[in-house]
Amino acid sequence: MKLRDLPSVDELLRDERLAGEPRELVLAAARTVLGRVREEIREGTDPGPIVDGVLRELDRSRRPSLRRVLNATGVLVHTNLGRAPLADAALARVAEVGASYSNLEYDLERGNRGSRQDHLAPLLGRLTGAEAALVVNNNAAAVLLALAALAEGREVVVSRGELIEIGDGFRIPDVLARSGARLVEVGTTNRTRADDYERAIGPETAVLLRVHQSNFRVVGFSERPQLTELAAVARAHDLPLVDDLGSGALGRIGDEPTPAESFRAGADVVCFSGDKLLGGPQAGVVVGRADLVERLRRHPLQRALRADKLTLAALEGTLVLALDPETRDDVPVLRMLHEPVEAVRARALRLAELVGGEVEETVARVGGGALPLAELPSAACAVEEELAGPLRLGEPPVVAVVRDGRTLLDCRTLTDAEVGEVATAVAEARAG
Repeated sequence: MKLRDLPSVDELLRDERLAGEPRELVLAAARTVLGRVREEIREGTDPGPIVDGVLRELDRSRRPSLRRVLNATGVLVHTNLGRAPLADAALARVAEVGASYSNLEYDLERGNRGSRQDHLAPLLGRLTGAEAALVVNNNAAAVLLALAALAEGREVVVSRGELIEIGDGFRIPDVLARSGARLVEVGTTNRTRADDYERAIGPETAVLLRVHQSNFRVVGFSERPQLTELAAVARAHDLPLVDDLGSGALGRIGDEPTPAESFRAGADVVCFSGDKLLGGPQAGVVVGRADLVERLRRHPLQRALRADKLTLAALEGTLVLALDPETRDDVPVLRMLHEPVEAVRARALRLAELVGGEVEETVARVGGGALPLAELPSAACAVEEELAGPLRLGEPPVVAVVRDGRTLLDCRTLTDAEVGEVATAVAEARAG
């Protein structure tokens, strides 16, 4: 085919196979396909039947962009794959609240306006020991709001070793700047002591800030003050101590600190994520002293950063599970984290039998900036390296790891129910 042989858009619109389609959709698809065909002709490639291409483009345009993916990477809290999958109880709450009206900002007892922040505060208080709580759309927003409400126009003292950058360029100094607070760095990258904070405090100091180091650890010749030491410095100067925990673990998981431990050590305000190790939706949680949390609630940024009803519903469903030791592992991330390697290996063996693959011992990771040094023994089904791309482009997409000339399907991040789907995907990738 040559460029002069291409049909016009009007000719394509008159094709009987496109006659029943909405005109605007067909018009957009035809223009897209014609543009692509011109490039293929210039490159010497046969573009194939053009109307078939328009039909495929129509189908693609109707397909949701945000799709379910099978995670075979062995990274439990995979930032690029939506982080934590929700528990059934959390999904049920989303369905119930999202399918109808709700009392999001309505007080049923008094019959007048209420606050969306009141729904989860009692639960968060029971789980953390805090006097008050509020929920915003992620933990970066929680830190931003805390600093804006407590330190705008004044100084925040933080260790140089905690001026972290995590995913997608999120940097603590940038958050501080956007909050209107002024950063005062103390100590060095590897060693900071309580005395460093003491010497930095002046008449413009508003907050002492501790930031969890998230996705890295400083080892070797290093030193960080205990939170109790920072709390003593803060109390001596009548300053609030804000502790940014990041990952949101509510129970003991490796060396991850919990909000309850922070309060016992003397923190006044604690910020953490609703997803990651908490295992709920993406959200930022602020808990702490009632007077300080109230300042956050009344700050103008709170309205811009607040969580919507579906996030609150999913977080409520997750927090209810966290109350009972018998149901905590109903949260998928915690179940994957605690599952015995023997069960993971059995899943890998089953998948290998279905697809003719081989079982390989692997190491899974927590991900999401949590427990960066932790290695979880795992097992994968190894198949041909060239299947990685087709698996990723299949339906549903399967995202795996390519290593040493093979595609590894790590079974710590797959459920028993997903093994059959992955086996079907492998068969289709081989056939396609």
